[in-house]
Amino acid sequence: MHDETIEIRWHGRGGQGAITAAKICAQAAFDSGYAGVVMAPSFGTERRGAPVEVSLKISKTKINDLCPIKHPDVVVVLDDSILDDADVTAGIKPGGIVIINTPKGRAVYSGNDVKLVTADVTHLAEQAGLKRGIVNTGIIGAFAKALPIVPLPALLEAIEAEFDDNRGAANVEAARLAHEHTTME
Repeated sequence: MHDETIEIRWHGRGGQGAITAAKICAQAAFDSGYAGVVMAPSFGTERRGAPVEVSLKISKTKINDLCPIKHPDVVVVLDDSILDDADVTAGIKPGGIVIINTPKGRAVYSGNDVKLVTADVTHLAEQAGLKRGIVNTGIIGAFAKALPIVPLPALLEAIEAEFDDNRGAANVEAARLAHEHTTME
């Protein structure tokens, strides 16, 4: 997976920061030497709580395909309640990775032929000092553990750069805690 384009599809709800999370990962990937990084959000009505989908492609070489991802290698879910509203794993490649913010572990997802990664990012982000529902930086920690193509320190630097005000430390801590408490099955 590391020599080709890695396709990551992010699913969340408006206001959760799925676009910001993908942007931070894209910047960290670029800063880490990936020549091809393409990110494109997709959403319907722009309102808090509405489903949001973001495509992120990362490659060592230039990426010419700017289309939304139909067959992701990785799916990142910022809110496990979205599993009831959308088929987030539609088209996932066999052996793909599904990363879910959930306190329920394996019980939240019953799909086969994927590597399931879970973390209670909501709780961990609150523990780090963020307001309830701010899960975008925490999910980056789970992402880094599940798919270590971009080093955690690079992702933490990108988080600090994105939140260069007083929220930076809490956002970095949320990512660190999630990285530490992520379960892979």
